[in-house]
Amino acid sequence: MNKTPITVAYGDGIGPEIMEATLHIIQSAGAQIDIEQIEIGEKVYLAGNPTGIESSAWDSLRRTKVFLKAPITTPQGGGFKSLNVTVRKALGLYANVRPCVSYAPFVATKHPVMDVVIVRENEEDLYAGIEHRQSHDVVTCMKLISRPGSEKIVRYAFEYARANNRKKVTCFTKDNIMKMTDGLFHKVFDEIGAEYADIEKEHWIVDIGAAKLADTPEAFDVIVLPNLYGDILSDVAAQIAGSVGLAGSSNIGTHAAMFEAIHGSAPRRAGQNLANPSGLFLGSILMLLHIGQTEVAERAHNAWLCTLEEGIHTYDIFDEKTSKQKVGTREFAQAVVQRLGKKPERLKPVSYKKEVSNLEKVVPYIRPTEKRELVGVDVFIVHEGSVEDLRRLAWRCDQKESEKSGMLIEMIDNRGMVVWPEAIPNVFCSDLFRVRYRRADDSKREITHQDITKLLDCISFQRLEFVKVELLYNFDGKPGFTRGQGQ
Repeated sequence: MNKTPITVAYGDGIGPEIMEATLHIIQSAGAQIDIEQIEIGEKVYLAGNPTGIESSAWDSLRRTKVFLKAPITTPQGGGFKSLNVTVRKALGLYANVRPCVSYAPFVATKHPVMDVVIVRENEEDLYAGIEHRQSHDVVTCMKLISRPGSEKIVRYAFEYARANNRKKVTCFTKDNIMKMTDGLFHKVFDEIGAEYADIEKEHWIVDIGAAKLADTPEAFDVIVLPNLYGDILSDVAAQIAGSVGLAGSSNIGTHAAMFEAIHGSAPRRAGQNLANPSGLFLGSILMLLHIGQTEVAERAHNAWLCTLEEGIHTYDIFDEKTSKQKVGTREFAQAVVQRLGKKPERLKPVSYKKEVSNLEKVVPYIRPTEKRELVGVDVFIVHEGSVEDLRRLAWRCDQKESEKSGMLIEMIDNRGMVVWPEAIPNVFCSDLFRVRYRRADDSKREITHQDITKLLDCISFQRLEFVKVELLYNFDGKPGFTRGQGQ
């Protein structure tokens, strides 16, 4: 077998120890890999690179297209961007897959039959990281959900379920509140799910879905969800299965993939030969499957299961009731190597398909063709006076410009809650208001960007300070924006 080039980063904290252990196991199991090592993480950050990765490292990643990464440490303080997010977005790794499996009775858990796979969208949502401080009181973060991004991850979840003999895919969103962003994700789930008649489909609101996952995880099989919910709930799912330290993760894109543990670098445990390498090891199993070395993955994974089953455990999962020997990082890896060729007797042995999956294939995106029409603008204004003062000043622009553009003030809100024309008494207001100017229903005149510019000039003339605008569009006559709370 020809060796597959892979890029390896040993990371920070416990990273070097668990990477050594992981590579020792899979290479002893017969992994045919040609390793290119790169430097990432704390040293690179502190050397003045705010992304935590040198430009030369990208050459290796783009050449091998396979990245096995140990955890890193991001220095405290401002200005340092998440390396994980940077790599995922730069390489287009849109699908984050995190199997969460219980290993009862050998690892303590309240859910002995848990076997859930979290499929998390990996590139957008709040993790786009677009944040602004707009006033003394208010900071904002932009939540981005796109149709093509949603289509890719939802289709991946269904294809993953089909390829791995999974029977059900569940979608988690909060579209009862975020009707447009999470609503789009849910809509795409329903549309694409209709193509998979062989797979059961369901949707949960994320809060009650999370409660159900924590209480009855056996009710779920594959769960697909937007980025933030997926990050949080995959950690929850891994922990209730037994330990976050036992969870591996794959990040899959059309042209590259990254494999890792889901836990952090645990610097307090570094250099002590204590860390459990299982999370990174299971990430490497996902890597072996991705590059088509299924027999090696099966051999190594079953040896690892045997080691757990025989009670040879690192300190984090050691329990005198079920464990027989407490070992360090190196000793645990050696114990797995000694069991290569064996299969567990009580835990279910793994058996992987021989063919290479084509899950990362993306169906070409077809952009919708609705008519898009500009119908108004939301102007975000910093104002420390009364709502009535703001209304009076903003109304002057309304009166001056309405005859020309056909736009009128429809409402004023604060933190999403309407404070004019009708307001609940004693609503607390920050210093950032939204004034919505919208074309009157009986106006046939098209609004232009020049109309918006003139309106903003008028607002400035009234000595009102606007810090942001959002244009309001209709799509085939339907509003592409939500109403204020209480409107």
